[in-house]
Amino acid sequence: MYIAAGGALATAVSFGPARIGFGLFLPQLRETFELTTRESGYIASSAFGGFLIALLLAGYLSARFGPRLPVVLGSLAALAGMTIVALANNTLMLAAGTVLAATSAGCCWSPFNNAAERGIADDRRNRALSIISTGTTGGIAGAGLLALGVAWLYQEWRVAWGIFALMALLSTLVNFRALARLPDTPATRPVALPTQLRRLCRLRALPLYAIALSFGISSGIYLSFTVDHVMRAGGLPGLASELSGPVMYIAMGIGGIAGLATAEIHRRIGMTVLVRTLFILSAVSLLACGLAPTSWPLLLLSALLQGSCIMMLSAIFSFWSVRLFPELAAVSFTAVLVIYALGNIIGPAAAGSLAATLGMNIAFAITAALSLLTALLFRERIGRAA
Repeated sequence: MYIAAGGALATAVSFGPARIGFGLFLPQLRETFELTTRESGYIASSAFGGFLIALLLAGYLSARFGPRLPVVLGSLAALAGMTIVALANNTLMLAAGTVLAATSAGCCWSPFNNAAERGIADDRRNRALSIISTGTTGGIAGAGLLALGVAWLYQEWRVAWGIFALMALLSTLVNFRALARLPDTPATRPVALPTQLRRLCRLRALPLYAIALSFGISSGIYLSFTVDHVMRAGGLPGLASELSGPVMYIAMGIGGIAGLATAEIHRRIGMTVLVRTLFILSAVSLLACGLAPTSWPLLLLSALLQGSCIMMLSAIFSFWSVRLFPELAAVSFTAVLVIYALGNIIGPAAAGSLAATLGMNIAFAITAALSLLTALLFRERIGRAA
């Protein structure tokens, strides 16, 4: 299970500190670099833009050269980006490092679907993919634990980013070795790009694309601004303000464990009920954080729900895209992630500008309304059944 272990490590680094590290440490970064809320939103959106570009690049590289190249490049991007952040002495270096680190998430997700298909036996593939997916949960919780330890020991935030960079180095070395066991070239000839795009642009896929965009917007806002919003409100009562963010991210990682049950829940209640429920829970999470940023029970509930929504909707994106386009499993999944990444870009920039005039609590409330609207309008099928 070398591939599964390497995949779990890669997703832990890329979807943990590399992707959410900026939001986790935003209060300290704001103080060090004198960032405004609007500037913070632009940096966060730029980072998610890097994620989008990397998704497209990873799809091409994986199809052309196999999964090892994009995964290793993604791990190296995380290493370089987090090192730059740790050494940054101005806002430009901070932004450049944050964006570069975030590209790793785009390179270290979809290629492992390809790697599992080519390098793991059918009877062990689902288990391997489950192990790989848990890396995200572990990465988010692990980043929170490290941030908690750094704050508890009165260390500077740069120490945490230095440790993050060392983890990215380990991911590079492990996956360079683990994925070397795979063939260097794809086993089948890829379908022409225009043909792929025509197949993907079907009415039956519209509900999937719509929820990917909506949740991309809301999760991008949550991951970018939650910690800063809580700390600016004074933090959790009885706890040093700088410890509030790490506690929330640990809870978010714990909540993400629910993602492992997504397929079973879907089998029992169906797609429509599951998706509507998740978007209602996402709205509750956003409202709890936005309107009660100093309440222990509501903030922990908010983080647990958001972690569950992130992991469960990620699983839905994966298996629903495969069900709709079985002949284009990897490409269709990448297409959904690209739409999700577009939402990630739109959300933080819009919320940062909105918060500058109306306040972050209003920005969170409006985002919650978007999630509720998505739940209300969602239908699994449009037109004739898939």
